[in-house]
Amino acid sequence: MFVGSISDNFDERIEHKIFHCEIVVDNARVTAETKAYQKIPSIMDFTAPDGTDNMQQQIQANYDRIKQEVAEIVTAEIDSIKNYEKLSKLIKNQ
Repeated sequence: MFVGSISDNFDERIEHKIFHCEIVVDNARVTAETKAYQKIPSIMDFTAPDGTDNMQQQIQANYDRIKQEVAEIVTAEIDSIKNYEKLSKLIKNQ
């Protein structure tokens, strides 16, 4: 059971937005659904052969690789713009 009151402004009560409710749970149905649950399969195992967890190292390696790839894409696009006569004026010479 729960009750509540909703107002657009805290100092202005709105009578039509007061409620009194009850949540009804079908325990038999919930139990049946719970029994039918299947374990989520492991997609990636971060355990090294020696048993240590190397998840943080793998995440950092992925982050570093993606960061490097993005830098390479940006450099390639800037070079492409510099070499295209109509767009080259958009790049400030340094």
